[in-house]
Amino acid sequence: MTLKRCLQGVVPDVLLPEIPSRFEVIGDIAIISIPPSCEPYQDDIALAILSLRRNIRTVLSRVSIRQGEARIAGFRTILGTSTVTTHREFGFRYQLDVARVFFSPRLATERQRIFAQVQPGEKILVPFSGVGPFVIPAAAIGTQVTAIEQNPEAIRWLEKNLVLNRVDENVRVLGGDARTIMEGLSPGFDRAICPTPYGMESCLSQVASLVKVGSTIHFYSFCNPAQAKDLAGHLPDDGLEVLLFRDCGHVAPGINRYVFDLLKKR
Repeated sequence: MTLKRCLQGVVPDVLLPEIPSRFEVIGDIAIISIPPSCEPYQDDIALAILSLRRNIRTVLSRVSIRQGEARIAGFRTILGTSTVTTHREFGFRYQLDVARVFFSPRLATERQRIFAQVQPGEKILVPFSGVGPFVIPAAAIGTQVTAIEQNPEAIRWLEKNLVLNRVDENVRVLGGDARTIMEGLSPGFDRAICPTPYGMESCLSQVASLVKVGSTIHFYSFCNPAQAKDLAGHLPDDGLEVLLFRDCGHVAPGINRYVFDLLKKR
């Protein structure tokens, strides 16, 4: 059963094609982008979501895109009272307030792909760490992680999640602007995982300077397909071999999130 199918006979047929075919679920919170033409039926849309996902307690409508380094979108509550939830992913738990921090469940499979490559004993750098989805699974297998985050609210949840998942002894949390903090770090990391915010691609050179030759960087960028191919073509000039680059999902008209797995050659 699809959301549109649930709403047949409730929302006028002329508006059904405008109902989003997908909604995002973080813990027991559903997030959907409702077009203005369908806003008079937002309560019906929320009830239809509840009929499809029995665990949902809150339904939010996204009213603005994620913006700034904190990557926080604007939401309007349609149903429920709290934007705080616990999200479970591959055996780990993440507590967060979706209205105040960034979290993307759409990257779950991508995160799993990376963690399959991580080896115990590695020293890992994670700038823009958020509430910990790239940090905690790596730390859980016996790595030493340096996590950098600027948003104080995200740091608060990250520190809670480290304790919740019993990996706090394996993680050093540094609060502040990642670019400034990386200037003061010593090189020698075995791996870097960079869930880079929009417009922050210039930090790649800083990250590359901090990992060892022969180490891997997992770098995320927001761009269109042509820009992604262009970036992949120029990275070898910076001493980085492109092991893989691929689309990780649509984020805005003409813009997708891409991941680049890079090997530092020199």
